[in-house]
Amino acid sequence: MNFPFFIAKRYLVSKKSHNAINIISGISVAGVCIGTMALVIVLSAFNGLSVLVQSLYNSFDADIEITIKKGKTFDPDSVVQSLKKIPGIVYYAEIVEGNALLKYNDKQCIATIKGVGPEFEEMSGFDTLVREGNFNIQKNNIIIGKGISHILQTNADDLFTPISIYAPKRGNTNSLNPEEGLNELKAYPSGAFTINDEFDYKYVIMNIDKARELLDYTKEVTAIELKLKSAEDQAQIQQQIVSLLGDKYEIKNREQQNALLYKTLKSEKLWTFIILIFILIIATFNVIGSLTMLIIEKKKDIGILQSMGADNQLIRRIFLAEGMMITFIGAMLGLFLGTAICWLQIKFSFVKLTEGYVVDAYPIQIQAGDIFSILTAVLLIGFFAAWYPVRVFTKRQFVV
Repeated sequence: MNFPFFIAKRYLVSKKSHNAINIISGISVAGVCIGTMALVIVLSAFNGLSVLVQSLYNSFDADIEITIKKGKTFDPDSVVQSLKKIPGIVYYAEIVEGNALLKYNDKQCIATIKGVGPEFEEMSGFDTLVREGNFNIQKNNIIIGKGISHILQTNADDLFTPISIYAPKRGNTNSLNPEEGLNELKAYPSGAFTINDEFDYKYVIMNIDKARELLDYTKEVTAIELKLKSAEDQAQIQQQIVSLLGDKYEIKNREQQNALLYKTLKSEKLWTFIILIFILIIATFNVIGSLTMLIIEKKKDIGILQSMGADNQLIRRIFLAEGMMITFIGAMLGLFLGTAICWLQIKFSFVKLTEGYVVDAYPIQIQAGDIFSILTAVLLIGFFAAWYPVRVFTKRQFVV
C-alpha cells in the first residue's frame, strides 16, 4: 500500500484526541456530499425539463423544414421531385401558414393559421397534444391552441356554433368596404391542444385545402416539413437537400428552427452548474479547517517522520491524501444519494405536478456526462481545498 495513503487512512478512521476534529471532518464529508447530491438532483431535473420542452416542440416542429428565402410562398412540385431522390425521408408535408382574425360569439383574437395535410398527424404525433376533444381537421373542423380556446371561450362539444375566420384577399386594395377585402371561413373546433403559451395562444391547425381557400392560394405552400427515418442521418440529409435545392431555399433542422430555445436551455444549465459549484466551493472550506486542525494536532507525528528522514514533500502527500479522501468519500456518497433520489422520482413519481401540465410528475433524466462532470469538478475543488493548508502549514520544521 502507498505509504502516504496508508498514514492518511489511519488519520481519517482512527479516533483523534480532539473530538472537534472528528466533528469538522464529518462536517467536511457531509458538506461535499450535500453539494454533490444537489448538483446531481438539480442538473437531472433540469435535463428532464429540457427533454420535456424539446419533446413538446418536436411534436409541432418537423425534423427538417424547407422555406423560401425571398418571398413567402413557392411551388412545391420541383422541391418534392428533388426530395424523392433522397433516401431516409419517411414523410413530407406541404404547409400553408398565414395570419387571420378569429371571431366566436362576441369574442375575437388574431391567430396564425397552419394548414396541413393528412400525413401531418402521422409524422408529428400531434394528436397526443390534444387535451380537449380529438384530432379532426376533416372538412371544416379545426384544432385550436388552448390559449385561443381560453380567449374565445370555445367548447369542443358545441357542434352548432362555428368560429368565423377572416383573412385578407390577396391583391385587394378596396378601402371603401373592408369586408369585401376579406375571405371568410366558418369552422368548428373539434379539439384544443396545449404545448406552451407561445404555441397555445398563436396557432390554429386546419386542413390545407381550407387554408388555401381562406388565404387565397392555389397550390402554393409556405413550407415543406420532413420526417426522417433516423435522426442520426439528419445532418447528412440536410446537406443533400441543400445540394439539390441550392441557396434559394432555407433548410433548417429542429435545433435551427428553435435556435433561441436550445441556446437558452444550454446557457441556463451552464449557469446553474456554475452557481452550484460556487456553493460547493464554500462547503469545501470545511476541508481546509479540518486539515489545518489535523496538521496542528499531528505536529508531533510530523516531527517524528522528519527526524526519520521524511522530507516536506512526503508530509504534504500524507495530508493531501487525507483531504482527497474526505472529498472523494463525500463525492461518492453525494453521487449515490443524488442518483438514488432521482431514480426514486423516475420510478415512483413522488413529486407530482398540478393538473393541467402535460406530465403528471416532475421529469427527471440522469446523464452520464453530468455525473462525470460533477465528479471531476468536485475532485478538483477538493484538491485545491486540501492543497492550500497543506502547502502553508507543512513548510516549517516540527520539533519532536
